[in-house]
Amino acid sequence: MTTAAVRVNDVSKKFRLYHERNQTLKSAIMRGRTSVHDDFWALNDIDFEVPQGSTFGLIGSNGSGKSTLLKCLAKIYWPDKGTITYNGKMAALLEVGSGFHHELSGRENIYLNGSILGMSKKEIDRKYDEIVAFSGVEQFIDQPVKNYSSGMYVRLGFSIAIHVEPDILVVDEVLAVGDAEFQEKCFGKFREFKRDGRTVILVSHAMPTVTAMCDQAAWINKGKLMTVGPVLDAVAAYTGSLDLES
Repeated sequence: MTTAAVRVNDVSKKFRLYHERNQTLKSAIMRGRTSVHDDFWALNDIDFEVPQGSTFGLIGSNGSGKSTLLKCLAKIYWPDKGTITYNGKMAALLEVGSGFHHELSGRENIYLNGSILGMSKKEIDRKYDEIVAFSGVEQFIDQPVKNYSSGMYVRLGFSIAIHVEPDILVVDEVLAVGDAEFQEKCFGKFREFKRDGRTVILVSHAMPTVTAMCDQAAWINKGKLMTVGPVLDAVAAYTGSLDLES
């Protein structure tokens, strides 16, 4: 029986939608009542497992809830119901330059971001040359990252994250910012991760990328899990629904 790297058990996540613009304490006192809001459930009873050593896709249209689920997986959001359990160390790359300090150089941000992701200074020292070489920003490594392009941000951020050597890597659509050559380097790393028994969870709108890279996928629609299973089946169900809508 395949070991699960991640178990998502009946996960639900809600947000409050307020009907009034002014939500200050003063305005609440003046009204003499609590604020008026509705609960919006971005996720409803999501339940699946990600097999260890697999590349797993999360797919769905904009507003489907997949980004909310990804942030729950990355421990940015906490579910209101249900649990998420991990078998190993997890690292997440969700936003371009997340964890970077704009005024610091690329070199300084490698140490800052690496420490945030759990690496010791000795470990960063040992991997520093590999991180820089993979990112391809050697020429600009001592420049403030505020002067970097979005592609340079992505390359450096991704390079730091993969050199943490996590058991589970959670990656958002940010790789779309990189050029074709860098994307192929990333996919090569994903394949290397799989050979080493590591797990990648990937969110993407690019179905060719999902079908090429992923073993399994989960389709999320309006906060509900529509299907989970072999990637070709999940992608076919998702794209079929788009054809029906058009």
